[in-house]
Amino acid sequence: MLSHKPSSAILAVSDIDRARAFYGATLGLSAVEDSGDVVVYRTGPTHLVIYRSEEAGTNRANAVVFDAAGEMEAIVADLAQKGVAFERYEMEGATYRDGIHYADGMKMVWFKDPDGNILHINEMPGTNAEAEAR
Repeated sequence: MLSHKPSSAILAVSDIDRARAFYGATLGLSAVEDSGDVVVYRTGPTHLVIYRSEEAGTNRANAVVFDAAGEMEAIVADLAQKGVAFERYEMEGATYRDGIHYADGMKMVWFKDPDGNILHINEMPGTNAEAEAR
């Protein structure tokens, strides 16, 4: 029933203006809707919805994942220049360098928004060739 329907990620934030600055200026997302306490950003063919809530920051798992598709190092360098601090997780078989976890051909990065929501970027094996073909 839902397999062909688009979906969107949704995140609770405590301060909508601070979230606008982070998601807009820091992450470089463009708002497609803004109704005050709810902002919708385009992220490729999908959307990321942020909304003001007293429950912001209570999720302790990945909230959003972005596909880097062959651009991981450039994305990480850009975010680092903007002051984003990357998380470091100990994972068996993974190495960590310049904010990026490397394991089994994958590249993975985690960081938090101002409310502590965990954002994840990954690059799976073979996505670099797909990105170059575009």
